[in-house]
Amino acid sequence: MAMRTTFLVQTFVVKRKRLVPGDRELAPTESGARKKAEAMAARMPGTAALRIVADDETGELESATILDQFGEVPDDFAESLQGG
Repeated sequence: MAMRTTFLVQTFVVKRKRLVPGDRELAPTESGARKKAEAMAARMPGTAALRIVADDETGELESATILDQFGEVPDDFAESLQGG
């Protein structure tokens, strides 16, 4: 059971007057994800830099952590990461 850590940036867009998840972009490092999220926030309503740890073989999620967020992020976004 090998765990893999992935860093990504989740964008948020406004659709039908609601803030919803937009595109995701991978980043090579934690600091890279934070910098990319901050830079993208100038063009988007909101962004979040995430660290995802999952089993490399099964894809089963071990943890999802919000490293940083910029602009508008839905109030329930943290809960949605853990499936709750």
